[in-house]
Amino acid sequence: QVQLVESGGGLVQAGGSLRLTCAPSGHTFSSYAVGWFRQAPGKEREFVAGISWSAGNIYYHDSVKGRFTISRDNGKNTVYLQMNSLKSEDTAVYYCAKDLPGFGAYDYWGQGTQVTVSS
Repeated sequence: QVQLVESGGGLVQAGGSLRLTCAPSGHTFSSYAVGWFRQAPGKEREFVAGISWSAGNIYYHDSVKGRFTISRDNGKNTVYLQMNSLKSEDTAVYYCAKDLPGFGAYDYWGQGTQVTVSS
C-alpha cells in the first residue's frame, strides 16, 4: 500500500508563492510518473501538472503555465510543485497522485493540502 503525503500548503496573498511537496510513505515512486491535481469548493477535481519518472516529460494545465513548476528529486523520493504569482482562483485542495503505468490513470492519492490565496 502506497501512502502519499503532501505538505507545504497554506494561506498566501495574491502574487505570492508556495512550494508543495509530495512524498510516499514506505514506498519509492522514483519509477513512476506523478501528477498534481486540485479541487476547489463546488468544482470538479482538475489536473494541474504531471511529470514522468525521469522528468523528461512535463505537462501543465493551461491556467498554470508560466506560473507553476513541477519537478522531482528521485534521490529524495520527492516531487515538488512550485507555485508563483498565485491568484485567488488557485485556491483549492491540492493532491498528488501516483501514475498507474499503462492505464492512463492514477492509483494512489494523497490526503491533500489546502492552498488559500487571498486577494
